[in-house]
Amino acid sequence: MKRKLIAAVGVAGMMVGLAACGNGDDDKAKADAGPKEITVWVMDGSAPKAWIDEVNKEFSAKHPGVTVKVEEQKWTGIQEKVTTALSENNPPDVLELGNTQTAGYAVTGGLADLTKEKAQLGADAWQKSMLASAEVDGKLYSAPWYAANRVVIYDKKAFAKAGVTPPTTRDEWIAGLEKLKAADPATQPIYLPGQSWYVLAGLIWDEGGDLAVKDGAKWKGGLGTPQAGAAMEFYKKIQSYSTAPKDKDEANPQQSTDIVPKGGVASWIGLGWEAGGAEKALKAAGKEADFGYFPIPGKTADKTSTVFLGGSNLAVAERSKNKELAKEWLALAAGKDQMTKYAAETKGALLPNQAAANFTPAAGAFAEAMGKAGVNGKITPVTAGWANVETEPNPIKEFMTKVLKGEDAAKAGADADAEIAKRINK
Repeated sequence: MKRKLIAAVGVAGMMVGLAACGNGDDDKAKADAGPKEITVWVMDGSAPKAWIDEVNKEFSAKHPGVTVKVEEQKWTGIQEKVTTALSENNPPDVLELGNTQTAGYAVTGGLADLTKEKAQLGADAWQKSMLASAEVDGKLYSAPWYAANRVVIYDKKAFAKAGVTPPTTRDEWIAGLEKLKAADPATQPIYLPGQSWYVLAGLIWDEGGDLAVKDGAKWKGGLGTPQAGAAMEFYKKIQSYSTAPKDKDEANPQQSTDIVPKGGVASWIGLGWEAGGAEKALKAAGKEADFGYFPIPGKTADKTSTVFLGGSNLAVAERSKNKELAKEWLALAAGKDQMTKYAAETKGALLPNQAAANFTPAAGAFAEAMGKAGVNGKITPVTAGWANVETEPNPIKEFMTKVLKGEDAAKAGADADAEIAKRINK
């Protein structure tokens, strides 16, 4: 896949006034009356044509005369487009949503409550780490579809020269970075920008903390805690082996195409599409691309670091005129058979919603490393207000830069928590 899995920004603010409507019995009556078409919105790059054709073929066999109109959307501007569509009387029946967007659309009434359809949808088989993004206050508003997470991408030649093998613990990781530094002082042992906050999130989860936690009826930030401080100290240690800017993230400049292809980088942390982009850029420049991959190491060898799972869910619009048929299409697309075909079609580049559908990747492939780490995946706090936190200037990024530049982690965290609380409770 050659596009980012993005987190939503500003969803809650945009969705004020979205009202729920519809009646289950009326919807079923309309479905039984034989509507001729349902509309499905998927994002650019998410649904391989061969797979979507298979889903629709199976659906049409069960519902002769009902066609499925699939419309591919672009990520740019999608929040506004979805917000508008869900507030109108003729929205798409099924739509793909970023997994951090779902809560915002659910709490403002835009999505159908699927709680009673859990058995029909096969929810018991879904990976728990993905299911978290589909539920709000114990109710199901979407089906997890796919996810992806970051791993360490390394230059095999640089590692071989330094005598370094892929580490399985934090201590081994540090020891390897030391060897890389000694073997070639002109090469960065790792490229790690100061504001790669998805990486930090995993380290905070490793320590038993979180980016924000529920405090009664409100939310409060979690960066001023000892757990976040410990995580940031480890991040700072890893980042000390990099010459990347302390006030930029991995996309500014884009590490995969603007940094790695220039050379002088022994390892970096990225997604599958970034690894592919770097390989393509290196080959275009006439350079060799020989990457290896390993999960971000955990404290002990028996468990990798926790990782952020970016991905998408499939939901049914509350105002869908064909709600029952939409739920049936969703159950088919998110079920084991079609998810197995999906995983095979994407060749393991994305993790399907259930382990039973996992594609078996080649040994040493990016997908293999991603799958090992993905079982320890989590997402950002599930609340509509979280989207406000990610709006620039992101207080998590500012916290990271302050600590990397010498400010006390507890103080920087307390300042960030005040801003997080202000935003997340909007």
